[in-house]
This record gives sequence, structure tokens and C-alpha cells, in this order.
Amino acid sequence: MSKQIFQAEQAEPCYTPLVREPLTQDWAGDLALMFKALADPVRLRVLSLVASHQGGEACVCDLSVGFDLTQPTISHHLKVLRESGLLQCERRGTWVYYWVVPSTLAQLSAMLGPTNVTAADLAVSTPAGLA
Repeated sequence: MSKQIFQAEQAEPCYTPLVREPLTQDWAGDLALMFKALADPVRLRVLSLVASHQGGEACVCDLSVGFDLTQPTISHHLKVLRESGLLQCERRGTWVYYWVVPSTLAQLSAMLGPTNVTAADLAVSTPAGLA
């Protein structure tokens, strides 16, 4: 009887896999682009500012506060985040407003978190500018 218990315990994995299925080449490429964009501390902070901003979107004029960077440098970081699919934006008059793309964050979460979400569940799509 103790042998059966021991075998049952060994049947369960001692870790949770990052994903439930192997990554496709396209999905791996998309994820790498997103992770590369987030690997920069300024971009990570900018994404955090946008995501935590009241109403879920932030004007570009609000995003340079707290950074010792020029506006063109902030714009460059915003462009990288947009091209990776992490942010979307819309021009309203003279200002541009940014918001986080929830489906993109879901893809990152599915990759990193212990979950039973598959690529099909996420309806993975190619970020704008990558098609």
C-alpha cells in the first residue's frame, strides 16, 4: 500500500510549467518583442504609469513627469511599447493618449504564470506594425 502512495505522489509534477503547450514560432517572436520592450527600466516605468493612470489612459503630457529625459526620448520609448503591442494610442487635438492593451498583458501572464490558458484561449494576434 505504501508503494502505491509513493507512486501516486511521483505522478504529479514537482513544478508548474510556464505554458501548457509549446510556443509556436510566431508566438515566441511576439513574446520576445514584448519582453525586449519591457527589459528597459524606463519603458517598464512608462507602462506602469499608463496602466495605473486614472481612467486607464494617460496623456503624453503626463508621462514625462518624474523622468530626467527629453520629450523625444520619452516618445521613442512610447513608440517601442506601441510597436511591441503593449500600448495603443489615439491623437485628440494636439495631445496623444495611451492605454495598455489587455490582451497583450494576458499573453505575458499566460507565459509567466501557472495557468491552464492556451494560445487559442488568448486569441493571439499580431501587434500592429508586425503584420
